[in-house]
Amino acid sequence: MRSVYEVIKRPIISEKSTAQMEVANRYAFEVAAQASKPEIKDAVQRLFNVRVKDVRTMVMHGKNKRLGGFETKRSNWKKALVTLAEGQKIDFFQAAQ
Repeated sequence: MRSVYEVIKRPIISEKSTAQMEVANRYAFEVAAQASKPEIKDAVQRLFNVRVKDVRTMVMHGKNKRLGGFETKRSNWKKALVTLAEGQKIDFFQAAQ
């Protein structure tokens, strides 16, 4: 079994994901490409001490980028949208004390 830090790589903080946090209580994370929905659910519950209601995953395809005369492709990565149970919340910007 992988550790929670191997499953969840980072939270995705964007304008769209922040709006979903407020409206639908849904949080976005970049996760390991091999991570399954039950692994993601367990990792979020253990890491943030919250109850997860639903997990949706998608593979984000890497973009083609040009650098001078060369063209390369960025790696594909996996994104998870985690919906929390009613009354649960994750605070990413909590002040360190």
